[in-house]
Amino acid sequence: MAGVTYDAVTRRYPGSPRAAVDALDLEIADGEFLVLVGPSGCGKTTSLRMLAGLEDIDGGRIRIGDRDVTGVAPKERDIAMVFQNYALYPHMSVADNMGFALKIAGTPKAEIARRVAEAARILDLEQYLDRKPKALSGGQRQRVAMGRAIVRQPQVFLMDEPLSNLDAKLRVQTRTQIASLQRRLGVTTVYVTHDQVEAMTMGDRVAVLKDGLLHQCAPPGELYDRPADVFVAGFSGSPAMNLLTVPVTGDGIRLGDVPVPVERDLLAGAGERVTVGVRPEDLKLADEGLPLEVDLVEELGADAYVYGRTRIDGAEHELVTRVDGRRPPARGGTVHLVPDPERTHLFGADGLRLG
Repeated sequence: MAGVTYDAVTRRYPGSPRAAVDALDLEIADGEFLVLVGPSGCGKTTSLRMLAGLEDIDGGRIRIGDRDVTGVAPKERDIAMVFQNYALYPHMSVADNMGFALKIAGTPKAEIARRVAEAARILDLEQYLDRKPKALSGGQRQRVAMGRAIVRQPQVFLMDEPLSNLDAKLRVQTRTQIASLQRRLGVTTVYVTHDQVEAMTMGDRVAVLKDGLLHQCAPPGELYDRPADVFVAGFSGSPAMNLLTVPVTGDGIRLGDVPVPVERDLLAGAGERVTVGVRPEDLKLADEGLPLEVDLVEELGADAYVYGRTRIDGAEHELVTRVDGRRPPARGGTVHLVPDPERTHLFGADGLRLG
């Protein structure tokens, strides 16, 4: 087992105006489950492929443990990769698929059989070892791909959107299995996804990228409660945080007629306008407050999400709030909202967190 270090790693594709990954600095601890997340084109898959040796590095170094692997061939990096398309051999049985890499490496048959049996037990695949991939469901095929990685006993697992081909229910079930399995095995894992809910529920830490730059790397709870900038604030959480740009007044800030208590030193040097962020669950229904015209109510059982429009300083803004699902407001009606001052986030003109 070993940790992973990205040391100012840069990748620039020929003809591109900006780097796909720009001076990425990231320390991944031994045994950690780290998730790389961000919108399409943010550089997360490129970062993973550079670690695997499948992508050239234009600057910086990558280390696995104490070993610099920047110029090392992929097969010599002691990593195992799990792809979204499973990449199973259709003519081989499950057991042969799982043990194929060991067979190519010249591992004795008895050792291959032992490792395959152990992985099949861990992944609940023992009854499928003689089947071909076509006789398996999508979730079972993904577990076979996981088993193929496990039997190699690598220093690092790399997973590139392994759940993308599964339906919604199976994704939830399988991501729980993967996270549980990784913690049981204790193998350092770098996992790429575009799904921020998946990232927040699986990772020990989550690294948020955009346009090749690392915006924040932190445990899921810290990302949610103390986002480093406006992008992370809007990207983490579902539904996303409400973000409103408002003027700074003599007594702090106001959302329409609703004052929001702010420590004066936070606004020092912030400029004339700041961005206020409030999570949907932190906008509370009240008798008086910011009026919201209800456009849509998503009823989810215990909770409901209310989507609507309000006007602040003459400009229209869209907001979402979470309410009691047993007493949701009617569509077309008006409710009044007050932000929780203890859970209100402030960002300066540069997009960075204030305080």
